Amino acid sequence: MWKTVRTSQDGACPGDFMLQNINCPRVKLGQEFPGVAFRGHLHSFPKLMEITSSSHASHGNHKENSPFLNSSEAGKGGDYYDRNLALFEEELDIRPKVSSLLGKLVNYTNLTQGVKEHEEAESTDGSKKKVSKSPSMGTLMGVYLPCMQNIFGVILFLRLTWMVGMAGVLQSFLIVLLCCCCTMLTTISMSAIATNGVVPAGGSYFMISRSLGPEFGGAVGLCFYLGTTFAGAMYILGAIEILLTYIVPQAAIFHPSGAHDASSAMLNNMRVYGTVFLILMAVVVFVGVKYVNKFASLFLACVVISILSIYAGAIKSIFDPPEFPICMLGNRTLSRDQFDVCAKTIVKDNITVASKLWELFCHSTNLTTENCDEYFLMNNVSEIAGIPGAASGILKDNLWSNYLEKGEILEKAHHPSVDVAGQKNNLHLYVLSDIATSFMVLVGIFFPSVTGIMAGSNRSGDLKDAQKSIPVGTILAIVTTSLVYFSCVLLFGACIEGVVLRDKYGDAVNKNLVVGTLSWPSPWVIVIGSFFSTCGAGLQSLTGAPRLLQAIAKDNIIPFLWVFGHGKANGEPTWALLLTALIAELGILIASLDMVAPILSMFFLMCYLFVNLACAVQTLLRTPNWRPRFKYYHWALSFLGMSICLALMFISSWYYALVAMLIAGMIYKYIEYQGAEKEWGDGIRGLSLSAARYALLRLEEGPPHTKNWRPQLLVLLKLDEDLHVKYPRLLTFASQLKAGKGLTIIGSVIQGNFLETYGEAQAAEQTIKNMMDIEKVKGFCQVVVANKVREGIAHLIQSCGLGGMKHNTVVLGWPYGWRQSEDPRSWKTFIGTVRCTTAAHLALLVPKNVSFYPSNHERYNEGNIDVWWIVHDGGMLMLLPFLLKQHKVWRKCKMRIFTVAQMDDNSIQMKKDLATFLYQLRIEAEVEVVEMHNSDISAYTYERTLMMEQRSQMLRQMRLTKTEREREAQLVKDRHSIARLESLYSDEEDEGDPVPENIQMTWTKEKCDAEKRNRGSAVGSFRDLISIKPNQSNVRRMHTAVKLNEVIVNRSHDARLVLLNMPGPPKNTDGDENYMEFLEVLTEGLERVLLVRGGGREVITIYS
Repeated sequence: MWKTVRTSQDGACPGDFMLQNINCPRVKLGQEFPGVAFRGHLHSFPKLMEITSSSHASHGNHKENSPFLNSSEAGKGGDYYDRNLALFEEELDIRPKVSSLLGKLVNYTNLTQGVKEHEEAESTDGSKKKVSKSPSMGTLMGVYLPCMQNIFGVILFLRLTWMVGMAGVLQSFLIVLLCCCCTMLTTISMSAIATNGVVPAGGSYFMISRSLGPEFGGAVGLCFYLGTTFAGAMYILGAIEILLTYIVPQAAIFHPSGAHDASSAMLNNMRVYGTVFLILMAVVVFVGVKYVNKFASLFLACVVISILSIYAGAIKSIFDPPEFPICMLGNRTLSRDQFDVCAKTIVKDNITVASKLWELFCHSTNLTTENCDEYFLMNNVSEIAGIPGAASGILKDNLWSNYLEKGEILEKAHHPSVDVAGQKNNLHLYVLSDIATSFMVLVGIFFPSVTGIMAGSNRSGDLKDAQKSIPVGTILAIVTTSLVYFSCVLLFGACIEGVVLRDKYGDAVNKNLVVGTLSWPSPWVIVIGSFFSTCGAGLQSLTGAPRLLQAIAKDNIIPFLWVFGHGKANGEPTWALLLTALIAELGILIASLDMVAPILSMFFLMCYLFVNLACAVQTLLRTPNWRPRFKYYHWALSFLGMSICLALMFISSWYYALVAMLIAGMIYKYIEYQGAEKEWGDGIRGLSLSAARYALLRLEEGPPHTKNWRPQLLVLLKLDEDLHVKYPRLLTFASQLKAGKGLTIIGSVIQGNFLETYGEAQAAEQTIKNMMDIEKVKGFCQVVVANKVREGIAHLIQSCGLGGMKHNTVVLGWPYGWRQSEDPRSWKTFIGTVRCTTAAHLALLVPKNVSFYPSNHERYNEGNIDVWWIVHDGGMLMLLPFLLKQHKVWRKCKMRIFTVAQMDDNSIQMKKDLATFLYQLRIEAEVEVVEMHNSDISAYTYERTLMMEQRSQMLRQMRLTKTEREREAQLVKDRHSIARLESLYSDEEDEGDPVPENIQMTWTKEKCDAEKRNRGSAVGSFRDLISIKPNQSNVRRMHTAVKLNEVIVNRSHDARLVLLNMPGPPKNTDGDENYMEFLEVLTEGLERVLLVRGGGREVITIYS
């Protein structure tokens, strides 16, 4: 920013005033200019504005070119900040001022595809900046006329009369109405999207991809590309048809060898000439697009003149209809190009002789009737007017449809005739229907004549005010063209004889273009005009399609198309043009205009359908960013447009519709599979959010029924110091249990202050997500920062999930090495978590020896999953093996269920009841009942309990120094200790006040005596431990653990997995360490154990 400042007297620059940057520390700030007095003279200076050149992305990968958060201005020194904004100094370090932000937005430019000039980087010093040419096209030139040129095309001149003849005026009105309603509703939706922010060049592809996401954008973009490419082929075929049928028929290379080979010869001519035309047009487009654009107005003038000549001819036909007589044999229409005189006989030198017509039907120049066609003999030859004129009342005959099958003769209804069969070899003398027609076929053929509504949005980069011009210009163009189509349908029905209308190629009117017979001053006006307009439309299609493909390729959402993003030095899409020409050649090889038209109808309808869908989705979701300037839209109109598009697709050709949908679906799944790395804030994401919200609110209405219960997991992970997952097999187990279904939340706790360890938490979350990807766990990750690990776990258990999508099962790792750990916090955290889950009525799964659990790549081809059902816990023990067996790792394992019978139980009956229960549950498993006899408590049990209590009491009585702890460990050594491992949940917080090893204090006599007494009492307590008697309750519990362990090891020592009821922790916290010992004894000698604790509700049912 620049200001006028008064220079100091000893400054380097003399004078009263000078311009200086405000960052200069030597000067005082003065008043802002323009209008600065220099030595008494007033000079006006232009406003100086800092122009930041933003790195323009190419159109295909367009991003908003306004760096809203730019830290480049920070660090310019303390004087950068305005005095009035001193309060916001910290914010200004990372955020721009409003003035600089607006300055950058003002210099935002829309990039047009393939235009090199707009992409030139501005030089850093600002002295060599090139001012790009600002968009200057208005509504008329930029939108209205291009849309008109693209909408009017080959169908109007070559097929509209034929459509009116076949469908009748009323059904033709319906066809035009359907197609025009479809495009009008699509235009309303497109206008809403186009006016919702800045739309760069790229039209429909840009709008759909940014509204519905890269998957839909890529699929529909390619459909639109294919539609435009096939449109080019259709226009070329139309031009060749006009050339070979009406302008120079003698230019045909292939000639029919027989009477019935005319159609195949014509198709071959179309293929040869179409290929030549395609090559010529591709060369023109390659050499220079500017020539195509320069001639666009000429081509449009041809269209307008042709249409005006139709209106002029219709008006003239009221008082002076043109002379185009049609020769009728009975009520059948004769092809006029093979004879001159419409009569059976002619008078030549006062002698009646056979006419050419007689020769053709009787194969004789004599007036003999031996070999004559019976129909020819029985019916009279007559001539009727081909163009009766608007005042003739022919309209009432043309109101109704007259659909024909392929090869059927064109007949005039109510015309006198004798209905007898004629000779089949004379059929070529009549005008025949070349294809079977119906309402549906005509819809597919006519629809391309209303496409082209995207021409304005494709040029949005060149428009002065795109948000105003696109809606107004496009809607006006559709209204104009619709009126032209409606009026043409009416005029054709009112002026032209029905059999002539149904004559597609003008055979009955001396091979004249049917619409040309009506035009004034000459049929050649329309013939020449339509030829040039179709050539121009073909060039436009071959110009636009490669640019669309280039835009998709540059977005890099479809990797195999990347090569088509490159082009010539000036940005022209050379490779894309080559592919476009090859695809258009496929359309030309089809060679039939009536076959190609429905193909491109499908692709355009698919595109329009998604434009309507995009508008409807954005409107219904009420996205905050959805603020179109065009206000005359409604979601109901978009849905109606979408429905009409879908209906038209299946009406015109259901199998083409399915193929187009299949192509779009395959592209969609391919982009989704590749993982589109674009985040465009699309509406589908908003739709997902809206659907998720609706589903969550529905889930909240009540607890799930037992039939719908499934384990929704909260897996509690421990991270090491380097933020790596210590036991990744917990994730493996979770993925095997879920088999990709249901909710999985991976939780972890980091100890510390949230403000200080936020970055660490983010890194931990990313680490866990990476591990989830490796282990193929589909779910969510949540890392909590808490002062104490136990508190963090409690927070996770309470707050994870949302609404009805909350976890109902906690997966918790076993605290390995808790016996050898000097710190009791590892097992205290474990037991605290068990109590939390019990209080929250959640199920608990504790996989013990989880490191030995199988990975996802292993397969168990045999083995058993053993369930020890001791206490009914709602059916969790039954359900979990069934869920595990759904996964490929456990699929071939057999399930065995053991239950324990006491002395007073009938074990035989128990086994029968259990088998019946499992049958009703639809679970296949072997059933065994294990009898446990009452036995005396063994010495081993007594000794085990004694050692457990001695150790607990000793650690509870005193805090030992390191040396004393080692001595105590030797005194009470656990004979069953395992190798020392780190604890799973080793809290770093202290339980109570810490006691340092070296105590420094000032000794007094009283303190010294007290310390001696304390040491003496400690030694005495050691002696008391030798004579301790174990608690009888603990002895009983240890006895149960030892006996159960013996039975389980005996039966399940070779099982792949053992599932076991997990006993609950004691109500009195003094026995927590004993509880850990009981669990250790219960699971000793088993390789893989899953301790299961139910959540207090039934999770499995026998009912369907």
